[in-house]
Amino acid sequence: MSEKEFSGYKGEALASIRKVGADVGDLIRVTKQKEAHEGILIPRSEYGDETHIVVKLKNGYNIGIEITPDTTIERIGKGTKPTFAAPPQPEQNPQLPRVTILSTGGTIASRVDYRTGGVRPALTAGDLYSVVPELAGIARINAQILFSLFSENMTPQQWGELATAIAEQAAKGVDGVVIAHGTDTMGYTAAALSFALQNLPFPVIIVGSQRSADRPSSDAATNLIGAVTAAASAPFAEVTVAMHETTSDDSIVFHRGTKVRKCHTSRRDAFKSVNASPVARIKNRELTMLTQDYKKRGASQRLTLKPEFNDKVALVKFYPGMNPAVIDWLVDQDYRGIILEGTGLGHISMKSFGAVRKAIVKNVIVGMTSQCVWGRVNMNVYDAGRDLQAQGVIPLEDILPETALVKLMWVLGQTKDTDKAKRLLKTNVAREISPRTLPE
Repeated sequence: MSEKEFSGYKGEALASIRKVGADVGDLIRVTKQKEAHEGILIPRSEYGDETHIVVKLKNGYNIGIEITPDTTIERIGKGTKPTFAAPPQPEQNPQLPRVTILSTGGTIASRVDYRTGGVRPALTAGDLYSVVPELAGIARINAQILFSLFSENMTPQQWGELATAIAEQAAKGVDGVVIAHGTDTMGYTAAALSFALQNLPFPVIIVGSQRSADRPSSDAATNLIGAVTAAASAPFAEVTVAMHETTSDDSIVFHRGTKVRKCHTSRRDAFKSVNASPVARIKNRELTMLTQDYKKRGASQRLTLKPEFNDKVALVKFYPGMNPAVIDWLVDQDYRGIILEGTGLGHISMKSFGAVRKAIVKNVIVGMTSQCVWGRVNMNVYDAGRDLQAQGVIPLEDILPETALVKLMWVLGQTKDTDKAKRLLKTNVAREISPRTLPE
């Protein structure tokens, strides 16, 4: 048997497995220092060392065990190599609302790849439905794969394609749409759809998970149930992100697409609404609105689709000592917009003023946001802010930097007229600008 057939095992670990005639998928017992572990021998990362084997325990967790002179391995049962087989889809109740799940990939549509030790896109949108049978009691599901990629690979072009796909579902008269999406750039896509889909007749719920579906601590099923519930029956008609409210499975909250940020790398409650309250919460399958400032669902509303984006826009984070040549380079590359992520109330160093002025003279739109999570820019307080405004830098209130980036891409996709673009950038299109900053 070759090392390739042993899915990542090599060296001493491979020799130990071969010695007892064990194969991937077999039930084995590993005893070391008088402590025994029983489980299924599973493939391991191809980038791992030569002295460990990986066993999946009965509780679902995987452990790595180092092979040492006092380690003994026994093959106690023959098994099959781990595979995923989705159960058949449950029957649909024709009386329930119609919800379309569009899969773009991400962790919610992934499983562990034992070749690398990471996760990879694997589950189809239909698989998501079949492995969460509770959905059959909530809505009639139509599941489609639009993309199959991790969210860092999403582009403005794909935002437009996704918006167009949602508009096609609206034309078919569905009651709501759920987007299965990777969490890393979910906020960008949520903002993009918020601008591209205007006068929505139903909710568009973007949902993801921090942990893949084959992990015992996965949040995929809970998030998906909440998302489909809202898509089917929530009273709002906006683009929102549905994720855990806390680290427990008690509740799912819905964050407005233009006011949400991923604030933690791995926690299940990673997403927070910034400078705004969440739109709604689902707890014990009951939906409660958390704000009265929302667009209401209505079948009579006619969706306006504006899916064009211009990717010649950059987000520049200012830092002490930043070389203003970064701005000059963007202008030389024919970028049409720059969002500055300034300090505090909206500041950059005076050293960068010249580059900003040259950019604006060449009809590059420059907007100012803040690196601070909470609050809004106010470029009237200090001389530097007033000077930047005099040059033509546009203060963008409390818009999140990533939302400002997406909005300017969208604005420049709607018009080539610089003055019209500036006016549209300052217009509150999708509640991305809060009328005032509220205390927490």
